[in-house]
Amino acid sequence: MLVYPSGIDLSSRTLQHLSGLLADHRRRIGSRWRRLTCGRQALLVLAHLRCGDTYARLAAGFRIGIATAYRYTREAVDLLAALAPTLEQAMTTARKKAYVILDGTVLPIDRIAADQPYYSGKKKHHGMNVQVLADPAGRLIWASDALPGATHDLTAARAHGIPAALAADDIKCWADKAYQGAGPAIHVPIRGKHLRGWRRRHNRDHAKIRSLGERAMAILKSWRLLRKLRCSTTRITAVVRAVVALELAT
Repeated sequence: MLVYPSGIDLSSRTLQHLSGLLADHRRRIGSRWRRLTCGRQALLVLAHLRCGDTYARLAAGFRIGIATAYRYTREAVDLLAALAPTLEQAMTTARKKAYVILDGTVLPIDRIAADQPYYSGKKKHHGMNVQVLADPAGRLIWASDALPGATHDLTAARAHGIPAALAADDIKCWADKAYQGAGPAIHVPIRGKHLRGWRRRHNRDHAKIRSLGERAMAILKSWRLLRKLRCSTTRITAVVRAVVALELAT
């Protein structure tokens, strides 16, 4: 296999942050000799998350076995996932904002037609539904656990307790028409195709506010692994939470 040097579009601060977490973890569990230093393991994990490199490519590039690459990556992802904010912590952050923006996305996965619960009729592909909260500037605040792609955004939001949490803390939220009926805390567009007058202006102004939430989605999907997930569906929540933890920490 040919090996060539490559780059990762992340700052050295991200590498140092993850390397420090891994060093603390190794001291805590009393780990001795490893094939890779903390810095090299952190680089391997970032290459996997940011660039979507497979375990085979990572193993060749770092001169380790594929099983070792998988084990090192899983260890770091679980470590990062534990640091991602919970919904309660996200509400603490949201209370300091004028409002928040709620949106959902379906992360593509490699499943076959028989896996019906994972097929999104809206997106026309198999995936996992993730709900995202962003601040007025489009910065990421929180991302939910992943649910099968066939789950409607409103159903997913209710399953995670988002409308209830927003209402309990009296936090204003803007969302798209998929969240019709979510409750008074979540502002949605007026339904209808041929609106006129103030209703049309209302929907236009609403769209301008809500569109900033797309920045949070873009930030999330700048981690290329999330553009096509090939891991077990039971691991996707941990991967998403790991990415959120890295984004919020750096």
